[in-house]
Amino acid sequence: MSEPVTIVETPIKLDFSYTPGVASSRFLRSLEKGKIVGQRCPKCKKVYMPPRGACSMCGVATDEELILSGKGTVCTFCVTRIPTPGLDAPYVSAWIRLDGADITSMFLIQECDPEEVRLGMRVEAVWVDEADREPNLGNIKYFRPTGEPDADYDTYKDYV
Repeated sequence: MSEPVTIVETPIKLDFSYTPGVASSRFLRSLEKGKIVGQRCPKCKKVYMPPRGACSMCGVATDEELILSGKGTVCTFCVTRIPTPGLDAPYVSAWIRLDGADITSMFLIQECDPEEVRLGMRVEAVWVDEADREPNLGNIKYFRPTGEPDADYDTYKDYV
């Protein structure tokens, strides 16, 4: 009797072209400079990161830009224990709400044991070397714990 199949590796190729609009272009250029930019809706005051150029709730243009600190709060996360090409298992993917933003974005969490990651954990962006930056989100390598006290649940409960 043969052993059960536990993993299948197969090459996958996906060719695509992406043409960013004005808001996305400005955001990607800001990342190349080591800054994270958000945009505020003039009507509801929500801050979008990444910027979209318009508020999805109000339907109005978002042209006020804000520089975000690169610090945030873990709102939810997943520890993956299955090997993934390019990532050693176990690793942590987390939905992080950056300080000043009103939506979450997914990033890796590193520089800590996966068992230490928790809801409310305060984290900060770790950037690739300035010489290696290009206009893309890959300029943020991952997030790491700041060592600050955990955020109060009421500040992120709507993002869990």
